[in-house]
Amino acid sequence: MGHNHNHEEIIIEKNDDDCKDGACAVDYTKDTPNKDTISFNKAYIKPAIGLLFLLLGIGFDYFDVVFFKAPIPLIWFGIIYLFIGGPIVLKAVKLILKGDFYNEFVLMSVATIGAFLIGSYAEGIAVMLFYVVGELFQEAAVNRAKRSIEALLKVQVEEVTVLENGKQIIKHPKNVQIGEIIQTKAGQKIALDGVLVSDNATLNTAALTGESVPNNKEKGEQVLAGMINLNKVIQIQTTSLFADTKLSKILKLVQEAVGKKAKTQLLISRLAKIYTPIVFWLAIALIVIPYFFLGDAYVFQTWFQRALIFLVISCPCALVISIPLGYFGGIGAGSKNGILFKGSNFLDLMTKVDTIVMDKTGTLTKGVFEVQKVVSVDFDKDLMLQLVANLESNSTHPIANAVVAHLPSSQREETSTFKTSEVEEISGHGIKGFINDYEVLAGNLKLLEKFNIPFNENLKTNSDTIVVIAINNRYVGYITIADTIKEDAIKAIKDLHSIDKVTQIVMLSGDKQLVVDKVAKTLGIDKAIGGLLPEDKITEVEKLKAQGKTIAFIGDGINDAPVITLSDVGMAMGGLGSDAAIETADVIIQTDQPSKIATAIRIGNATNKIIWQNIFLALGVKILVLILGAMGMATMWEAVIADVGVALLAILNAVRIQRMQF
Repeated sequence: MGHNHNHEEIIIEKNDDDCKDGACAVDYTKDTPNKDTISFNKAYIKPAIGLLFLLLGIGFDYFDVVFFKAPIPLIWFGIIYLFIGGPIVLKAVKLILKGDFYNEFVLMSVATIGAFLIGSYAEGIAVMLFYVVGELFQEAAVNRAKRSIEALLKVQVEEVTVLENGKQIIKHPKNVQIGEIIQTKAGQKIALDGVLVSDNATLNTAALTGESVPNNKEKGEQVLAGMINLNKVIQIQTTSLFADTKLSKILKLVQEAVGKKAKTQLLISRLAKIYTPIVFWLAIALIVIPYFFLGDAYVFQTWFQRALIFLVISCPCALVISIPLGYFGGIGAGSKNGILFKGSNFLDLMTKVDTIVMDKTGTLTKGVFEVQKVVSVDFDKDLMLQLVANLESNSTHPIANAVVAHLPSSQREETSTFKTSEVEEISGHGIKGFINDYEVLAGNLKLLEKFNIPFNENLKTNSDTIVVIAINNRYVGYITIADTIKEDAIKAIKDLHSIDKVTQIVMLSGDKQLVVDKVAKTLGIDKAIGGLLPEDKITEVEKLKAQGKTIAFIGDGINDAPVITLSDVGMAMGGLGSDAAIETADVIIQTDQPSKIATAIRIGNATNKIIWQNIFLALGVKILVLILGAMGMATMWEAVIADVGVALLAILNAVRIQRMQF
């Protein structure tokens, strides 16, 4: 490739793993025709053809069409049976050869082949046909749930521009090493975690935090894969490999989530192993036992038909299909609402939580310091703020940054002309320096005590972080700084209090007790404990567990990881939370919104409710129709409706979770 005039050379580096036999892998995240939709539509063609020929056969038989005489009906319906039910019978044979006799495929195969033996051809085909349609309905419901989960996959980037020796090289992100400089154009997604090399950038962080408000980043600040660059070309120095980005880890967790089964789901799997052989032997008993009581009045065909009907009714399709689907729907509903359940078992656990324990900073507050109040005492307030901001601009401390950021832009140009000298940071106290003709001190109360400068003693009881100011050895005022409470934190606590099962909300924090009490009072939290080290948080949670409480702990930092692991349900703020917290958590709140804690509990409750509705519906109808079938009061058609109809109702009920508002 030749050089472009006035442009950097662009080289496309192909990933060998993606290119075989001259063909490269297609980026599945691009707008290509939806293959799932095409195959989904094709899948309906087979049962539609089967249904058409089944109805034709029933019509020929009903109207006694001339050519439709034995053995034509057997051949006609036999071909349809093999066309529709062949794969199911084949699967049953394979399972029998493996020694697995008690499963739904064997049950249906025995029942439908038996139906053919007694001349109930149409009914035998109907069982297979409705089962296949039920499976397709289930697949459609699962795909609906998957779409909300797989939407996350589209935030990964397949190509990245790497700058090497003045050249732009196009690579797959997994081929980029730590420390390389990547370039992202306006409108593109950032491919890898890194540090901003450009002076500034405006990013959309919605993929990670759920917040669509543009986020301004300065040179040296961290940016994450999945964020969208909004207004100009930016350069980033990578700090992680593709597999280690926060986004990749979260996507991996999504894919693993559906594999973990809930206790209810496992219970049904165990019950099916017991239930199936019982109904098999009951069906045999239904043929054999009447012979000893009826004597000459015994008609084998009558009792054989009842036994076959009994087997068709007993197929546990509704349970086998709808319960996993219900949990999958719950996980999908969670993803739709920005909540990742790492397994269906955690949906069950959410329904048992009665005590919510949460961290303060980063969970209920933004973890960003902002100036709350500026108070001056016998000194010009604007000048005092200008002098302090000018002095604090020499420090990198978060509190200093908050003071500088609070200075109005109209006053910044004026302060840039101030003459600053002899700036000295006094560790653990504050900062001191000369600005124009003023000697300025700014820091904590210990700073003024160190220089024997008297101040108002009431400041010691202030719950906010205070920067006290002295100019020319005289106390002139103070600035209060506090971590800002998240916009939806009050709603979060209110929603949690509205959940009947939740009896107590506790906040644990390493911040001083005065600050913690103030936040707790503002939000309406039941109990707040401050001044805690990570090991102290563990002690507090262990105390609650000793009281028999079922605890959900919500945190975001590395220091929260041990408590997240200890609690019954560990929850992490996943947008910008620490990797350690995300890795150890059972439930991840992708949007960083504390109000989603209550949403997670509601999704768990709704999922649990629907699953138990399905269990009672399936078992209730099954038992009723089984009794009717054994008494000869239910035909094969009623058996089909009982089996497939209940399964379809259960599927439709499970799908409701996707449409619910939480």
